[in-house]
Amino acid sequence: MASSLPKTNSLRTPPSVTIGILVVSALASALICWLVYYHAPTDVAGTHLRSLPLVNAVLNALATVAIVTGYVEIRHRRALHHRASMFFAFFFSAIFLVSYLVNFTLHGETKFNRLSHWWPFYWKLLASHIVLSVFALPLILITFFLSLSGRFPAHRKLARWTFPIWLYVSVTGVIVYVMQAACR
Repeated sequence: MASSLPKTNSLRTPPSVTIGILVVSALASALICWLVYYHAPTDVAGTHLRSLPLVNAVLNALATVAIVTGYVEIRHRRALHHRASMFFAFFFSAIFLVSYLVNFTLHGETKFNRLSHWWPFYWKLLASHIVLSVFALPLILITFFLSLSGRFPAHRKLARWTFPIWLYVSVTGVIVYVMQAACR
């Protein structure tokens, strides 16, 4: 039996919401850049919370499962199940972001062996992952806002872009972790 959500409304998104989402996204990206290029890691020896990279990979994997489940649910017109799955995806991704920032603050950048035969593939995968993650955050936030405000036609249009980008970033996050762990 299909579930239904409230009818859509024709309100326009307040500019303050869009600006707020873009500012939050830009600040998150700026914080990550600062951590990468200017912040000295506080636990270079890796004695505290050493399992955070694994936790991050698990969170990305859980987000991936939730994203795919949400896609399947909406394809079967089970809107309430879709919504629950997407909230789980958002939750796992948000916890990932916090954990990622803590890991980077403590341990800094993970170095990959540039002499590895995997290096050419790794850096291209990592570069695409980083670039798309910068776009994913505002897309996810705006897509969620459109859904929560009942703007389902606009939500559907944007979700067509958000879904593959979010899925790619989540999947490649796991692959990057596996490659880093294998080449240590």
